[in-house]
Amino acid sequence: MSRIEGVLKSLKEQGRKALIPYITAGDPHPDQTVELMHTLVAAGADIIELGVPFSDPMADGPVIQLACERALKHNTSLRQVIGMVAEFRKVDADTPVVLMGYLNPMEAMGYREFADAAAEAGIDGVLTVDLPPEEADQVAPLFAERHLDPIFLLAPTTTDDRIRAIAEHSSGYVYYVSIKGVTGSASIDVDDVARKVAHIHELTALPVGVGFGIRDAKTAAAVGKVSDGVIVGSVLVNTIAENQTDPAALNQALTDLLHPMREALDNQVN
Repeated sequence: MSRIEGVLKSLKEQGRKALIPYITAGDPHPDQTVELMHTLVAAGADIIELGVPFSDPMADGPVIQLACERALKHNTSLRQVIGMVAEFRKVDADTPVVLMGYLNPMEAMGYREFADAAAEAGIDGVLTVDLPPEEADQVAPLFAERHLDPIFLLAPTTTDDRIRAIAEHSSGYVYYVSIKGVTGSASIDVDDVARKVAHIHELTALPVGVGFGIRDAKTAAAVGKVSDGVIVGSVLVNTIAENQTDPAALNQALTDLLHPMREALDNQVN
């Protein structure tokens, strides 16, 4: 059982939902990323999605695009991001870490070298936005051999046949994109999410995490009620942008944002 599977199984047994925050590695500065990861865990994170900065983040809106720009100004590379996770693991051996990004940096590094380095650093899963499962033949066996969970996206428009196909190639969890558009682009329709997630559960036994549109404790609680976990990205990244020159204020601001979400999710436990 992978670290991701273990955490999600334990949460389900407790009747709790996963809180999965996203930040971009290297934003606002590479030296701060590991500390921010620990701050997220202290504030209630169950799994961390760590973004690999990329120059053309096609699925992301302006907030995360700017985070990538800030990180790339410091020349934050995929190798450095992997090193950040290795540093994080010196203190935290329990919290799963999922790398989220795009294919090009992984391809440039080399799939085998990336898989070896990721597994050695203690990375648990990889979500590659622009790599559909039918084109993942080169990386899938490498990930499987090293117990790296491949995580794929599902959209509101994804057909039943494709949901089944994606789930067959996935492990850990599937990421349901709650809105049509890029990150941070619209308000979430919880009733629609509830219907779609219930339908996904009919087609796969994998846990379903929901992202895009989670902005505060109220939306986190509403989405958590109908899913297995909530994925919080743009609002955290925007908070980083607003506090990028003051590390102490930044850590406090992230805590002030994430901890109420944790409490709201836990208040739903029967």
